[in-house]
Amino acid sequence: MTQVDSRATFVFDPLSAAFADDPYAIYRTMRQMDAPYFYEDVDSWMLTKMTDVEAVASDRAMVRSLDDVMSEDERKEAQRKINWHDMPHHERFVQTNLLESEGAVHHRLRTLVFREFTRGMIARQRDAIQTFVDGKLDALSDRQEFDFIEDFAAHVPGHIIGRLLGVPDEHCPQLRIWSENVVRFFDVGRDDNDKAIAEQATKEFYLFLLDLVAERRKKPQDDLLTQLMTHHDAGRLSEDELIATAMLILMAGHGSTIDVLGSGMHALLKYPDQHQKLRDTPELIGSAVQEMFRFDAPLPYFHRIATRDCTVGGQDFEAGTRFGLLYGAANRDPARFDNPDQFDITRAPNRHIAFGRGAHLCLGNHLAALDMDVIFSTLNRRFSKIELTADHVDYKRGLSVRGPKSLRIAVTAA
Repeated sequence: MTQVDSRATFVFDPLSAAFADDPYAIYRTMRQMDAPYFYEDVDSWMLTKMTDVEAVASDRAMVRSLDDVMSEDERKEAQRKINWHDMPHHERFVQTNLLESEGAVHHRLRTLVFREFTRGMIARQRDAIQTFVDGKLDALSDRQEFDFIEDFAAHVPGHIIGRLLGVPDEHCPQLRIWSENVVRFFDVGRDDNDKAIAEQATKEFYLFLLDLVAERRKKPQDDLLTQLMTHHDAGRLSEDELIATAMLILMAGHGSTIDVLGSGMHALLKYPDQHQKLRDTPELIGSAVQEMFRFDAPLPYFHRIATRDCTVGGQDFEAGTRFGLLYGAANRDPARFDNPDQFDITRAPNRHIAFGRGAHLCLGNHLAALDMDVIFSTLNRRFSKIELTADHVDYKRGLSVRGPKSLRIAVTAA
């Protein structure tokens, strides 16, 4: 493969329309460089090759945060550097949650959540997901055209994860708003307005969960929040950790699941031969869902920080170096996947990295996959034809997101 001089002028702009339309063309160029690309906006060396991304994501010496090895003054200075300071609720419940923690704290929190978030528990949600999906599609039954994102997909993940945790149905739509307002502050291009919105959303989210916890104290239920409160009462979770964990569970798989539902539907419609293959062979739904995650990773970027000197991508780096893990790029690496830019629902093996690796492997991957299994199987049963009504589909701009803004489709009932 021809190597590209990494010192040459190269425009990497995740907020551009061109990047939103096709980030994979940019990733291909970055993979051909003679060394990882340094992206100054996030002070990170961007990794695009699967071997590099997997190695860093799986290495316990690569962490999300250096708080454990910093003094309080150093931690506050690091917060100021990325404008994560002067956000009391965000600092209290977002910046210290399971995703952002490391070491013994991370292990304790992850063990507790894993204990509740079992495959068996997830599998038992199938009937509830099916009932909810059928209800949403019933409400759209008199329409031959609708926006797959806003009219359908955006309503499903929040209600499913909300019900699992114990959020009343009438409050579930608000979860999407809070989640999006908090998560948007993780992407590039954020400003003080985004900061104020994220802090206010975190505060409102906290107050809501505080009231919900109080209700559960009066009347425990068979839900995840009640189980987390049991851990709190046994001294395994502090009150702040209880709130932060509940908040993370409600946020983590919300927007990303909406995004992969949209990009997955778009892929099926762009590749009608694959869609027809799925219609003809419904038992391929499992591999089809995994290919949707690979083809357009809904969380295409995460970071890690080296706690020791290391060599990555053939280049030496010092402890404290920040790496950008471009999961979306790694999932299209031809060194790992044959014809990586081809959407193939029978792809096997398909060892993608859409859910990460190592200690921060996504806890909600099985629930997201179950949502998609039920949704796409149901759509194919209920509609004999699904077609795009627009020639061009606009995707969200950003480094940390990948999904259509909207997806207008025309449907014909089966």
